[in-house]
Amino acid sequence: MTHTPKQRLFDAVAWQLKQFPKPDMLAAKVNGSWKTYDTASVAETVNHFSAGLLQLGVGGNDFTPEGADKIAIISNNRPEWVFTDLAVQQTGAVLVPIYPTTNPAELQFILQDAAVKYMFVSSRELLDKVSSIQAQVPSLQHIYTFDEIPGATHWSAITALATSELLAKVETIKAGIDTHHLATIIYTSGTTGTPKGVMLTHNNIVSNVFLSKESFPFEDAPHPCKVLSFLPLNHIFEKCVTYIYLFSGISIYYAESMDTLSANLKEISPDGFTTVPRLLEKVFEKIMATGNGLTGIKRRLFFWAVALASKYDNNISGGAWYNLQLAIANKLVFSKWREALGNRISFIVTGGAACQEKLLRIFNAAKIPVYEGYGPTENSPVISVNRKTPGGVKFGTVGPPINGIEVKLAEDGEICVKGPTVMKGYYKRPDLTAETVIDGWLHTGDVGVWVDDTFLKITDRKKELFKTSGGKYVAPQPIENKFKESPFIEQIMVVGAGQKFTGALIVPAYAYLKYWMNQQNIPFTTNEAAITTPRVLEMYQEVVNRYNQYFNHVEQIKKFELLTEEWSIAGGEMTPKLSLKRKVVTEKYKDAIAHIYS
Repeated sequence: MTHTPKQRLFDAVAWQLKQFPKPDMLAAKVNGSWKTYDTASVAETVNHFSAGLLQLGVGGNDFTPEGADKIAIISNNRPEWVFTDLAVQQTGAVLVPIYPTTNPAELQFILQDAAVKYMFVSSRELLDKVSSIQAQVPSLQHIYTFDEIPGATHWSAITALATSELLAKVETIKAGIDTHHLATIIYTSGTTGTPKGVMLTHNNIVSNVFLSKESFPFEDAPHPCKVLSFLPLNHIFEKCVTYIYLFSGISIYYAESMDTLSANLKEISPDGFTTVPRLLEKVFEKIMATGNGLTGIKRRLFFWAVALASKYDNNISGGAWYNLQLAIANKLVFSKWREALGNRISFIVTGGAACQEKLLRIFNAAKIPVYEGYGPTENSPVISVNRKTPGGVKFGTVGPPINGIEVKLAEDGEICVKGPTVMKGYYKRPDLTAETVIDGWLHTGDVGVWVDDTFLKITDRKKELFKTSGGKYVAPQPIENKFKESPFIEQIMVVGAGQKFTGALIVPAYAYLKYWMNQQNIPFTTNEAAITTPRVLEMYQEVVNRYNQYFNHVEQIKKFELLTEEWSIAGGEMTPKLSLKRKVVTEKYKDAIAHIYS
């Protein structure tokens, strides 16, 4: 099926109801057991929700970006999130989704900038966060909750306001909403400055949904297919794939939390999910920790299988002997990995940051297909993705561009994209829009190269490239990704702007380091003590020397500092999509960096 210009995002419900109504369109855990929502009941709930919003004065006739009402949501992934998104769209209002981890100062900025009228929150904790800054946001009339919270207004109070007259009005408004009407404003915190509101229309996202679907491809129902959703829904990547699932008739099950992923995967046995590389790294670390706990023949077998898989190339046959060994590894070792993921995985799509090539090789060799893709919020988001089709995957690249859009590299290698998926602009920032979209071409700020004239490979962020004092450019991301292949390195940030040589801040993988120290009969007491132990420092120097050989002289890490704590969202060093905030890390660890160059 190809999309027509008439389709809006909320049309996904009517489309599914007509083509392939499902008993489990959406599902979530309620009081310990899975509760499913069929397509017909979702359609009814969403229409009543829209009618109630009209009763509250949401929507109206002014459908300009500035004039349309803004409704914000800050919540974990759950069916109510999707109900709210669809209901708001159907009134002509604009949804402003916000990360649950957003700090109060940034939250206040977003609510003020968008002049948010009503707000939906999931939990007591998020209600308290919004309430703490409510007085500073005069436009905010009321906060509704998804959880039943004493003293707060539950969202069902809005659906209860629906009348037959209002439901008829909803249908009239829906019919009049143009595909170029604004669907959402997504604020990207990025790694610097105040958040920017990316304005995306129905046409932007619907185009991306169907062009991605055509390129990947996701098959339409009626085949029973379900996915587990856990990446934040306020991120355009998860929002876009949600609509791919809805238009394809794929059931969406929401994970309870990041901590319950393993249990939820086993419970529902999904066909696939989307993720970010950092979470894949965590899964792999867990697997390797299990392997380290084995002894004797089982241990040798485990590490033999992993070594075999790390040499896997989907485009070049390893030969009969290699293939036979890999088949044995799959039967004896990797079958247990697949079991832990529910035993049905046919696709995992990863995006948001560069994925380690070694991980892609190992997971794909283990018959856990991981497809890397790429795209910024400003493109709704997908620009390219590796394909399920023969010859459609090349490890270390983000795949060929999706059908229906143009991609070119500027003289400096910056990736530029043109097509119906490119944003309307930055909200209330025509200056930034003019800098970013030039003659219809979105300048992404990412630098890339073509591989085999077909596959796009991201080499770095323009803003992250730095010059040493010798005038040589260094791209930190490829160096960091290579070094993270070491089981001893949890996180790493390459430094050296304006300095004589390249250095690095390294967060050791403490679980693995502790295991290694025990093997060496070196007592492990604390992280602080471990990283001052001479033999440990010596070992890390050996690791650095080993990986340095992959890079030219100017890119090689000459000195490094080991840190005691992992970088996190809570600590402020990571963005909500788990990208490194380089400026924050540089400032926070300026003494450690100074020590590298002292």
